[in-house]
This record gives sequence, C-alpha cells and structure tokens, in this order.
Amino acid sequence: MRKLITSAVIMGCMVLGAPTLSHASYTDTRHPIVLVHGVTGFNTLGGLINYFHDIPWNLERSGAQVYSASVSFVNSSEQRGQQLANYVNGLGHSKVNLMAHSQGAPTSRVTAALIPHKIASITSINGVNKGSKVADVVRGIIPPGSYVEGGAQAIANALGDLVNALSSADNPQNGLAALETLTTRGTTDLNNALGWKGVNRWSCSGTAEDQWINGNRVKMFSWTGKAVYTNWTDVSDPFLGITSLAFGNEDSDGLVGVCATKMGNVIGTHYDMNHVDAINHIFGARSWWTNPVSLYRSQANRLKNRGL
Repeated sequence: MRKLITSAVIMGCMVLGAPTLSHASYTDTRHPIVLVHGVTGFNTLGGLINYFHDIPWNLERSGAQVYSASVSFVNSSEQRGQQLANYVNGLGHSKVNLMAHSQGAPTSRVTAALIPHKIASITSINGVNKGSKVADVVRGIIPPGSYVEGGAQAIANALGDLVNALSSADNPQNGLAALETLTTRGTTDLNNALGWKGVNRWSCSGTAEDQWINGNRVKMFSWTGKAVYTNWTDVSDPFLGITSLAFGNEDSDGLVGVCATKMGNVIGTHYDMNHVDAINHIFGARSWWTNPVSLYRSQANRLKNRGL
C-alpha cells in the first residue's frame, strides 16, 4: 500500500510539474535577445524606468537572456545602427536576436548590414520600415535652415543629452537627422542602400522570413497594432490621437501606418495596440484585448522553436 501511495504521489508531482518545467523554458532562446529602443528612447532612466517596462523580466522569467541596448535618443538610423553594431560586438556572443521597436527596426537592419554574421534574427515591433507620415508632416512645416528648425534641433539635442546623463550613456544626438531618416523619403533612401532586405518595395506586404546578407541568413519578423485610443487612463493616447490625423483613413498605430511597418514574416497587424502600447507603456496601460507582453513571449518561443 505504501508503494502504491508513493507511486501515486510521484506521478501526481510529475503531472503537476510538467507544465511548470515546460513554462520555465518557454522563452529560452539559443541566442540572447537584445531589445532596441526607438526614437526618443533609452534603455533605462536612472536605473528605474525601462523603455520596455516589464518586458525584459517577462522574457527572462522563462529562460531568455535579455539585454537592453542604448543608442542615440535622436539620430539617423545609420548612426544608431553603427552604435548598435558596436554594442552587439561588445557583448561577446556569437549571435543575437534583435527585437526592435519603432526606429529600432531600421536601426537593426543597418546593424545586420554591418555585422550579418552576428545577427540571428530581427523582429520589428511597430517599426518605421517605410517611413512615417507624421515625420513627413513635421518636416513639411519646419522650413529648412530656419530659426524654427534650429530651435527644434537644439531642444531635441538637449533632451538627448539629458537622457544620456540619466542613463549613463554618451551617445551623440542629432534631432534633425532623426527627423530626416524617419520621413518616407529618408527611409526609402535607407532601404535603397540596404537593398530592401526584408522590406517589400512594391506592395503592402511582408517578404520571405529568410533574408540573406553577404552570405549570412538573417530571419526577419514583424508585427504592429492598428489602434490609437486603447485605454482612457493612458496619457499618451490623446497625443497619438492628434498625430494619427496625418494618416487620414489609413490604419495606423498613431505614429506609423500599418503598411509601413511590415517586414519579413508578418506575425500580425490586427492588434488593438498603439505605438506606445507596443512597449507596454505607459506603465502597462493598454487595451483589454491585446497584451503586448504575450506577443514578445510568443515571439521568443517562436525563435526558440526555430533554433535561434
């Protein structure tokens, strides 16, 4: 009888423990994940506020090794891409998976062009892969060479220097270069230089998941939301409501049109999520219908299952 009871207890523990063990390695990718922030972003401020809020922890709790990169608050995608390449090289890993928000997506594609042997995959999250109409509007109303342009440049650079101080970074700032690189024209020029790897030049769609850069395979994925107002407690929603006017009837997340975000294997574009929700800010204020954390965790599991 004692043996039967013991066996039953062991079997029960195995049944109960199996999901826990499986869950514990759900995001355990072969290569580390590097989170890449967008324009006016940072890794952490004062060690207290993370650009991706609690997403790093939610990836790490199931096995992932996660880094949060620090590149310029405002600068061109080319400059930020070189900074990210330097950062990745400094980590000492053979390869990494880049998960990038907003301008982080073109930034990451520049990095892949520079060190393709170090990049296992790039995941674009609400990425500015074909430019932003908001940037087009802002560029159109600020006269080149004007006092207004100079003032805006000075303010953006000063904010970038403040972020440097708060995040213990020393990244160069160039607000005007950031604006130019995010326009439709600026991003088209970048895509031309990168050979449109992962970005469909001709249509509103993705491309093949496998992209070959100098003989190296880099897997590319993307997702985005198509909502603007998602949570009445989120103070960023009214701002995005204003910026979304630049898109007219086109679906957008408030800052980037849905078609402009598509890259590689498009995981989804239907999510009830705006540009800020995509990084689980403001401090987790989001729609009831889409949990951005689950998207990152599912993607990490997808990378794991592909041997990445």
